[in-house]
Amino acid sequence: MWLRRRNNHFKCRALHALSRGPEVRRKAYTFRVQRRTHPTAKYKSRAEASGKTRSVGLARALSKLGYASRAQAAELIAAGRVRLNGTVRRNAEAPVLLGQDKIASDEKGRETVYDYIGEGEGWLAPVGRLDKASEGLLLLTNDSEWAARVLDPARHVAKTYHVQMAALADEALLEALRRGVRDGGDFLRVELVRELRRGERNSWLEIVLHEGKNRHIRRMLESLGIEVLRLVRVAIGALELGDLGKGESRKLSAAEKAAVESWNRT
Repeated sequence: MWLRRRNNHFKCRALHALSRGPEVRRKAYTFRVQRRTHPTAKYKSRAEASGKTRSVGLARALSKLGYASRAQAAELIAAGRVRLNGTVRRNAEAPVLLGQDKIASDEKGRETVYDYIGEGEGWLAPVGRLDKASEGLLLLTNDSEWAARVLDPARHVAKTYHVQMAALADEALLEALRRGVRDGGDFLRVELVRELRRGERNSWLEIVLHEGKNRHIRRMLESLGIEVLRLVRVAIGALELGDLGKGESRKLSAAEKAAVESWNRT
């Protein structure tokens, strides 16, 4: 896929076209990432691409980074766990200049998905998120309306995962995942589950979720006494991860964008 090659002629042409004039064309990308750490990022906004600086609240900026929902970000900020330009801020509405200010969720300066995006790409935001210990397919876009349609709970766009667990699967386990479990105040269940393969001490499952909660799969298996060794998101709707390598990206075609948005369980 030609967008993987930074020096590819076609990619240069595409990026050049996107940077003509103040108007930013809408685009969407798939990324394969392994999010091992929390975000520390400096990124460009759409307003900055047109020569202007845009200010948003600190909680909203963290949400755009894909670290947490805005409500979760507000809790982290109130707990004093977020630094803005090196200073701890406890106000979720503290103004952030996108493209200029640095936001860190901890003092270690660890990487985020934005470290894999070239500076010439302009402002992009994740469509949903991956748990920090998970990997696989992640969508990023500057088309907020498209992102909202993809994330609309009423659409129930399926997300498919391959999960390696530290146990051998049996029908009782698979049925328990289908029935669902109670964890804290949440009822967690899977839409579909099947065993893909097994070794001597572990199994790989394929799990499909239509509506996922935070750490959904890990929490379900942990409540059943099973450790998750690896979790890879391999598809969103009809869009598959394929052979896209870690940290690599490619541009979605118009047909792929439409397929993700229009997917339904039937």
